[in-house]
Amino acid sequence: MTIRRIASGGIYEKKIGYCRAVVAGGFVHVAGTTAQGENIPEDVAGQCGSALAAIGSALSKAGCGFEDVVRVTYYLPDAADFPACWPLLAETFGDNPPAATMLECGLIDPKYRIEIEVTALQPG
Repeated sequence: MTIRRIASGGIYEKKIGYCRAVVAGGFVHVAGTTAQGENIPEDVAGQCGSALAAIGSALSKAGCGFEDVVRVTYYLPDAADFPACWPLLAETFGDNPPAATMLECGLIDPKYRIEIEVTALQPG
């Protein structure tokens, strides 16, 4: 079995020792992803959009897209923030919604309001 690793250059990848995504066994496993870049939005919906953009990039590099996602897990420090993300998530996954879980928990830095992790099945 071939394993391919996809890095995104995120600030924690080298510090912690992980990569944005791993392609193995016909699946693409995308690591928990928070908002990216120097100007992190303060609002949860903006952070959700930024995280989804980074995830979309990783999926694209792996040869798939959001329509191939079979599992998604959302991590939020405050579950009350989650409904603000629903319209963006419904738009992102459209007619191909994955199995989903939302957990309320602490994140690596208090500035982050959402982290998203996905698993996709490679087309083919």
